Amino acid sequence: MTISRTKKLAGVAAAAGIALALAGCGSAPETSPTGDAGGDVVEGFLPCLISDAGGWNDKSFNQSAKEGMDRAAEELGVDPLELESTSENDYAPNMETAVAEGCTLIVSVGFNLAAATVESAQANPDVNYAIIDDYADTDFDGTTDAENIKPLVFNTAEAAYLGGYAAAAWSSQSGVNKVGTFGGMQIPSVAVFMDGYQLGVQKYNEDKGGNVQVFGWDTEAQTGSFTGGFEANDTAKQTAQGVLDQGVDVILPVGGPIYQSAAAAIADGGSDVVMLGVDSDLAVADTDVADITLVSIMKAIDVAVYDATIAAAGGEFDAEPYIGTLENEGVKLSSFHDFESQLPEGLQDELTALQEQIVAGDITVESPNSP
Repeated sequence: MTISRTKKLAGVAAAAGIALALAGCGSAPETSPTGDAGGDVVEGFLPCLISDAGGWNDKSFNQSAKEGMDRAAEELGVDPLELESTSENDYAPNMETAVAEGCTLIVSVGFNLAAATVESAQANPDVNYAIIDDYADTDFDGTTDAENIKPLVFNTAEAAYLGGYAAAAWSSQSGVNKVGTFGGMQIPSVAVFMDGYQLGVQKYNEDKGGNVQVFGWDTEAQTGSFTGGFEANDTAKQTAQGVLDQGVDVILPVGGPIYQSAAAAIADGGSDVVMLGVDSDLAVADTDVADITLVSIMKAIDVAVYDATIAAAGGEFDAEPYIGTLENEGVKLSSFHDFESQLPEGLQDELTALQEQIVAGDITVESPNSP
């Protein structure tokens, strides 16, 4: 468990405590002008971020969340408290630290922090919370478990549908006609990528009379290949290798750092396999794998965290769930970068048309894991 602050602010925890006390008495929030965000900031505002076990340098969802928090904090002129979890044992202690330090907005990164987030939010109703990739519905009654938690969720199946279509087109062009995927933990925010991916492959086969096969995931049965975590370790490499052994020439690793294990397995095989990135534009986030990253299935975690932080800073926190879609650009495909010149003719136009049909509601990407 590590704590990161970029600057020191004297008395911030005490100021946050005063703000909480006033909020508990029903007083209107006091604001003071600061930063470059173009508005007032609630007195004592302290935004805080707690990572999942992948850490801040995962080139994926943790890093994207941190970038969004850092951008908002810089504009606001405040010093965020950023708590890095190295294992699941850090979630609850990091949440306790955030509260003890006087955090007024606590953003937790990922499904795995749901229980700790709910417990803390219920015990601290005057603190604002947001959670990425989950509704914080730990009792499964269909509603978020505390009124002070804002879910930041993404219908990633829509963008993954486009990614799957592109993967199928690539593999069909090569004559291999086999693509694969594997995930970290089998949770909705991971499986939703895999659902959209397979459905996109199916769409390509329907439209083109293709016969591209998918290995590593069965959407209908909701079964497939998983590492059991988000670490780039031997288990992840072996899981990737198991999919590569099926003869695929495109692979989608879903789960933060596990893409590194996929890249290592590809290198060991000396093959022409390419992979898809997730969450961030992987070819940009990690240039070491740019030469094998065909395209990335992105979700704008940074923008969602930035917006939630700016709103909370101005006393306008809203617990209404945010759902990222193709329509609001909360999810999208990245550029194909250096692969653009090698794409099948007409593919980019086909992807644009598919996106327009999804946005218009003419195509519904039906994933049981969608938010």
